[in-house]
Amino acid sequence: MLPKGYKIRNMTRKELDIAVDWATKEGWNPGLHDADVFWNTDPKGFYALVKCEEMIGCVSGISYSGEFGFGGFFILKPGFRNQKLGTELATYFLKAFPSRLKKGAAIGGDGVFNMQPTYEKWGFKFSHRDLRMEGITKKEAFSASVSKISSKDFIAINNFDKAVFGFDRSVFLKGWLNLPESMAYKYKDGEKIKGYGVVRKCVTGYKIGLLFASDYKTAHELFKALSSYVANSLVYLDIPEINKDAVKLAKEYKMKEMFGCARMYLGSAPKLPYTKIFGVTTFELG
Repeated sequence: MLPKGYKIRNMTRKELDIAVDWATKEGWNPGLHDADVFWNTDPKGFYALVKCEEMIGCVSGISYSGEFGFGGFFILKPGFRNQKLGTELATYFLKAFPSRLKKGAAIGGDGVFNMQPTYEKWGFKFSHRDLRMEGITKKEAFSASVSKISSKDFIAINNFDKAVFGFDRSVFLKGWLNLPESMAYKYKDGEKIKGYGVVRKCVTGYKIGLLFASDYKTAHELFKALSSYVANSLVYLDIPEINKDAVKLAKEYKMKEMFGCARMYLGSAPKLPYTKIFGVTTFELG
C-alpha cells in the first residue's frame, strides 16, 4: 500500500521530460530529441508515482501492437529511495502493463547490473548483457552501397527491422528515422536492404543505435558511414555481448566498455537473430 498522499497514474508529456532529465542524472545519456519519439510511440505507456501531484518516481511500459512489451525509465527521485516505494511502483506496473498486451506476450527490459537480483525476484530472467562501448570517431571511406535513408525506403526498412527486432514498430521508426541532429543510413545490395543504422546527438556525444545488419561486412560499412557523419566526436555503441561480431567491431575501433545493462525478460524470451544486432536501439525502448 502506498502511503497517504501518494498515487500512481499515467504520466503527462511534460513529466516525460522530467524523466529524461532524471535519466541524464543517472548517467544514462539519452538522446537530445528522444522524448518526442518515445511519447508518440505509446503515450499510454508512461507511469508516474506522485506525491501531492509532484512526480517522484517513474516507469515506462511500451506496447508494440500488444505483441511485445518493453519496460524502462524505472527511476525514483533521490530522497524517496529505500522506502519500498519502488516496490509499490513495480507491483503496480506488473499488474497494469500486461493488461495492455496480448495474452502470453513477453516483456523485455535492460536493467542496470546492480538491479538484476531485484528484477529476478519480480520474475524476470536474464538473457544476456548489453554493453555500452565508447570511442572517438574519425572520417573514413565507406561503400557506395551505403546511402541516406529516404521516405521511399520506409516499407523496405520497416520489413527489415521487423525481421530483426522481432515485432512491428513502424510508429516508432517513422520518428526515429527523422530525429533532429541525426543521420540514418541504409546498405543496399541491388534492391535488397542488407542493413541500416542511425546516429543521433545525445547529452554527451553521439550514439549509434540502432545498427542492424545481415553480416559483419555490412555492419562495418554502416558503422564507418555513421561515425564519419560525426567525425572527431565521442560516440557510443550499445552491443549485445552474445553477438561476437559486434564485440569484434567495437574492438576494431578500440572502443572501451563504460556502462552496461542486463537484458531480461518476463515470459518467454523472443527468439531474435542476435547475429544481425550490432547496436541496440535504446535501453529505454528496446
